[in-house]
Amino acid sequence: MNTILQDLHIHTVYSVGDSAVVPQMTIDFVASIEHADIRGISDHFEYLQGEIFETYRHDVRAHGFYLGCEINSGEETREAVEYPYDYFIYHCRDRASEYRGAEFLVSTGKPVIISHPMAMGADLARVPRECFIEINNRYIWRGDYMNYFSPWTGEFNFVFGSDAHQPNWLNQTIARKAAGDLGIEESILFPKLTPAGTR
Repeated sequence: MNTILQDLHIHTVYSVGDSAVVPQMTIDFVASIEHADIRGISDHFEYLQGEIFETYRHDVRAHGFYLGCEINSGEETREAVEYPYDYFIYHCRDRASEYRGAEFLVSTGKPVIISHPMAMGADLARVPRECFIEINNRYIWRGDYMNYFSPWTGEFNFVFGSDAHQPNWLNQTIARKAAGDLGIEESILFPKLTPAGTR
């Protein structure tokens, strides 16, 4: 049995312009690792527009993963919601347009995960309470997470993520340590899928 129940923040070679993603980080490879019971692929939306989307969707679904994307700005939200994603990973910087983007994504009724909000400088007081706040392995250790998150542990639901761009990032050890320090329990957003998208 996997010790990680859910990981919805995983990048693959579909994020073609992200220099942190290595060629080995294919969806096939992620599937072979089986590091979490519930997995979602959330490559960067700017690389998934147009004809490539159907290839991406088929590849993700064929491996029994949930279909997500990571949205970089409020300006991208209007186009992103036109695609049939299961959930959104969203960068919410401390700008009025970014908070409006979060509100717009929430209005779709699909889960909206605010990714590494401390690193993005998000003011959690301005983030819609319907959003899920992410604690991920890539960034949580880079700042004073106790001071940043403590006032909000009773206000939001939280998810944990790897934000994996490379094979050895497929874990949540540091994220889970921080969550334990904060007394945060994880929200599980979806049931487990099997390959080809059957439950």
